[in-house]
Amino acid sequence: MGFGDVSDGGGRGQASRGHVLLLAADAAVRRGRVLVAPGANVAALAMVPADVLLGCEAPADTVCLEGMRDPNTVLARLRAAVAATGPLFVYVAGRLTADRRGRRLFVALAGTTAGSVRYTSLPWEWLVGELRSRTGGVTTVVVDLVADKEAWPLMGESGTLPGLAELAAVRVFGVVCGPDVPAGDGGVSGYTRQWIDQLRRAPVRPSDVEVHVLAAGSAGLAPGTLVVPSARELEMRRVPAPAPVHPRREPGPVAAVKAGEVEEDPRARLHALAVEGRHGEADALARAWERGVVERWGRASAEAVRCAEIRADLARMAGDFVSATRLWLYAGRARLEWQGADTAEVRDAAAGALYCWTQVKDRAGALEAGPELVGLLRTLPLPDPGHLRLAERRLETLRTPDRTAALNP
Repeated sequence: MGFGDVSDGGGRGQASRGHVLLLAADAAVRRGRVLVAPGANVAALAMVPADVLLGCEAPADTVCLEGMRDPNTVLARLRAAVAATGPLFVYVAGRLTADRRGRRLFVALAGTTAGSVRYTSLPWEWLVGELRSRTGGVTTVVVDLVADKEAWPLMGESGTLPGLAELAAVRVFGVVCGPDVPAGDGGVSGYTRQWIDQLRRAPVRPSDVEVHVLAAGSAGLAPGTLVVPSARELEMRRVPAPAPVHPRREPGPVAAVKAGEVEEDPRARLHALAVEGRHGEADALARAWERGVVERWGRASAEAVRCAEIRADLARMAGDFVSATRLWLYAGRARLEWQGADTAEVRDAAAGALYCWTQVKDRAGALEAGPELVGLLRTLPLPDPGHLRLAERRLETLRTPDRTAALNP
């Protein structure tokens, strides 16, 4: 969508007013550890200008809902948003749950318990029904959700979020993680953070499809995460590569992109192949793409490092944690040199390396990567110092001869 006045869809040609609705539902927590912190997500997304979220310069209202306990109040806000004549951007983060008796899906609101779901949560069909009544401008819905143990089986039955596929006039993007997703640090979740980063970094605003593909491929999603659109739908889309963005202090000369030059970006296909379990094909395609990037931009370029990060995530999805650790460490070192220690990209690479390293079962492989990982973590201002202590303790354990194994060869 271009910049300027937006038609209200009725052919009157008048300037329309857009609307941004950001809903922080109930946090998803397991054993005291936060799986998704919707308040942090909404607070970060609210810092993105409304015209960037909407993709146009139409005047717009922004409403942030957090700590809501009454589903009828949320419904009223949703109806006001849907009534906007201009573009609409709706974002929902938090916990999905279900009514055990009726097997109905709900967005849990603040204070929702297993016994109060029907009274303190927003029924999913309310959300879908209001969006179905939308008659104004372009409508985009983005979700970043965790389904609890009651709701997750409903995701498996349909393979998508119920009802959204029927909304032909609404573009829906997002992720739904299962109840066993690894706990986060209470900050902005990976998928939402990538949406924000992609919108901020690109010199020209990417399309929502581009942002979603890049976010889903870069967020380090847990295996089994439901991605909307589905893997098959992503594979069918051809997504042009956005203009490259180079970090500060990037070493070496970088070739310029010719005006109007467009390359095919394989990230959507890579993600689709990995989700479908075709890991060998995904790795071969990623390596071929990386070779082309290195030939054009150089081994020390930001583009080459980004390819390494994508290969790291593909290796993680394939269960090759040794390779994933090595690739994340390479990316972390490179970004540390360009961007400094106090940047989200460096911390993300270190976190990716740490997670993958903890999954390495082979003692020799873990010992090989351990010292480098600990060294990288020691250079960073980590939000959770426990991550460094975890790595140090595991490395010390790996270096200690296993007496039990010696006694029982």
